[in-house]
Amino acid sequence: MIPLPPLTRIFLACGATDMRKGFDGLAVLVQQALQQNPHSGALFAFRGKRGDLVKLLWYDGQGLCLFSKRMDRGRFVWPSTATGSVAMTAAQLSMLLEGIDWRRPERTFVPSLAG
Repeated sequence: MIPLPPLTRIFLACGATDMRKGFDGLAVLVQQALQQNPHSGALFAFRGKRGDLVKLLWYDGQGLCLFSKRMDRGRFVWPSTATGSVAMTAAQLSMLLEGIDWRRPERTFVPSLAG
């Protein structure tokens, strides 16, 4: 996981994105489709049509960074809406990148309240 500064805003671009896009193409999508500034310090996540590839665009204060991850098995869980964006936390992003359904995480262990 990328060590993000505290309070970094994270946005998922809903719908499928052409994964041939690089820095400039994704920055234009951030401006036009998401109505955000790609140099704001927020992290923007994009997913391909097949769902097994995700790209993250982030301005670290010196320049744009582009990260990508391809799943060997499984798919990245993405919102079903075709347009717009969804805000998420760093913990949710971490789950998403691990292939976990970040929308409804379930504990495998429930701590006992009776100390």
